[in-house]
Order: sequence, then structure tokens, then C-alpha cells
Amino acid sequence: MARVELGTISSSSSSLLGLLLLSLLSVTGVVSAATAPLKFGINYGQIANNLPHPTQVSGLLQSLNVNRVKLYDADPAVLTAFAGTGVEFIVGNEDLHNLTDARNARAWVAQSVQPYLPATRVTCVTVGNEVLSGKDAAAMQSLLPAMQAVHQALVDLGLDGQVNVSTAHSVNILASSYPPSAGAFREELAQYIQPLLNFHAEVGSPFLINAYPFFAYKADPGSVPLPYVLFEPNPGVLDPNTNLTYDNMLYAQIDAVYAAMEAMGHTDISVRISETGWPSKGDDDEAGANVQNAAAYNGNLMKRIAMGQGTPLKPDVPVDVFVFALFNEDMKPGPASERNYGLFYPNGTPVYNLGFDGASFSPSPTFSSSSKPTITFPVVVAALLAAFFL
Repeated sequence: MARVELGTISSSSSSLLGLLLLSLLSVTGVVSAATAPLKFGINYGQIANNLPHPTQVSGLLQSLNVNRVKLYDADPAVLTAFAGTGVEFIVGNEDLHNLTDARNARAWVAQSVQPYLPATRVTCVTVGNEVLSGKDAAAMQSLLPAMQAVHQALVDLGLDGQVNVSTAHSVNILASSYPPSAGAFREELAQYIQPLLNFHAEVGSPFLINAYPFFAYKADPGSVPLPYVLFEPNPGVLDPNTNLTYDNMLYAQIDAVYAAMEAMGHTDISVRISETGWPSKGDDDEAGANVQNAAAYNGNLMKRIAMGQGTPLKPDVPVDVFVFALFNEDMKPGPASERNYGLFYPNGTPVYNLGFDGASFSPSPTFSSSSKPTITFPVVVAALLAAFFL
């Protein structure tokens, strides 16, 4: 997760509920099984001592019709629990020094990825996390060699057609993000980013960004308009170089990354948001960290994703997002917000009630002895939501 971000600027909690309910309608029999999977992924972090067993999580995510999950490791219990579900996984390995050795990289892929294919759909390996925004020069130097070694291991094992290789960056690798057309990477990182972009272009893997408009608002709530970061109605911000208007910060950040890559000679790499979210609680000095804003950010973002919306620069390319996070994680260090990004508590109940047009609904997944979540909500409301979205 990014800790501090450069600024660039989601409606009510109801929108997310609408999307979640739409996917849950098949549980009640209100809508046929033709309901399409939700068009977003979710980060499944596990820095906690009270999380449900992966088999229970598998049941929960299947009931929500979420079909893409990002891990920070390659937890065998999780990959086993999701076998046969069709859920796509991004798995991770942050042991850069070890992975730079081709033999170690191949051994890890052979042990942690290959055995789970094809039953569990592992589609990407992330090597490291936010390495270039850190202060570890050795890690920065090891990043690309480790990625190359993992890719070569996938090639040697005949898996490169199924699994690609990437790494997630903080948006802080940008020196400039406003206006988006002037996006540029930090000069001191160019020596690492240029060859990294060449690698992405060569192997066809996406450039992953962890982007949190919350951090920009938290850092300067007096200057950053809340509606702009929450995808709520606002006048928008005009990019004078392109005459494109941005009505939210996340899209501006995405297009700033595209501009920064173009400045380095690449228009052939896709940008995906590997993490974004909003905390439902924070310390007293964490402006904006509350239930209302978390529900608004996630709700409005989900609604836009469901519409297949693109950014102003690339309107025909649907925004690709992994929401952070599935659960609150009680053992994460740092400010209180770090432990309160989850959509769900570990017991399977939603962190906040999600409403629609002022109505209040409370879907309550509870983990039963069958390890499948039981979800209850008014059938009439569900039918209305189905009619609205379909």
C-alpha cells in the first residue's frame, strides 16, 4: 500500500451495495444465473490474527461474484481453497535478492505457482511491492533482474502463456501528476524505470500502480476538494494541454502515468490499478477517514467500473482496478487507517451498511458450519436493484 501520495482528486455507499446486491441476487433466486461477474478485483491481505479460513473466504467471494483476487504471497491454503472456482489470482513474492538467482526463481515458480495450475487460475506474479518509492537501493537494483528471472522460469516451465510478471508501484514514483498530460517519473528513478518499461513492452505485462486519493486529501483537506476525490459531482479540473476535464483524482493519476510512460517512449503498455481504497476509520489527525467517505469512494468507483468507463485520455479502455481490501487487518502497523480499509470485518459482516437512494440495507454474510456465507436482505429491494442495473 502506498503511504503518501501526490495529489490528483467515489457517490454514496449505495452504489457499491447496488453492485454487490446485483451479484448476490442469484443467491435469492430473484435473478437468473446469467448475472455477470463484477468487473473489479480485490486485494486479499492477511496481516491479521482473526481472519476466516480461506475456504470460507472462497465461499464469500463466489457469492459476491468477484472473480479476481490479488495476494501478497502465494499462500498454498488460499490457492488450494479456490481450486475449481475460476477466480483469477495475482500472487506475489517480495524476496528480490533470492529471486535474482535463476535457479531460485525457477524453484519458487515450480513450487508455488505450477502445482496449482490449471485448477487455480494464477495469471500474474508480482515481484516486490512499491520498491522504487522506498529507500533500499539494493532492492531497486534487484527488481528488474528478479522480474526477468521469474519470467524466464515461467518460460522454461511452459507457463508464460498463462502467467505474466509485473510489480506494483506507489504513485509516488511520479515527480509530477498535474496536469495529467505533464505526468513524469522522478528523475532519479529513470535508470530503473526505463528498462522496466522496456521489459513490460517486451513481455506484454501491465504496469501496476497503487493509487490512493485518500492520501492527497488527508495531507491537505483544505485544498483538495472532497467531491473530487470521492467521484461525486464537482466542476472538474481542466488539463490545459489536452482540454480534457477530469472529475476525479484517480483517473487523473492514471492518465499522468500514461503521460509519464509516453515521455519515456512507451505507448504500448497498459496501466492497471493494483490497489485503491478508502479507510473507514483513522486516527484523529487523519482527515476524511470515516465510514461515509469509504462507502462513497468505493461505491462510486464500483459504479463507474460497472459502466466500463475509461479515463478522459483513454475513454475506450475500461479502468482496471483491484480494491483494497477484502478484510480489515488488525495487525498492520502504522496509523489506524492502515487497519481499516476492509469492506468486511473478519466475521464476514460488512464494515459499513450500504444503501441505495436513501434506503438502508444490511446484507450480512455470516460464516456457517458449511463454510458458505449466508446472505440475507429484502427480496423486494433486490428485485428493484436488479431492475435498475439490468
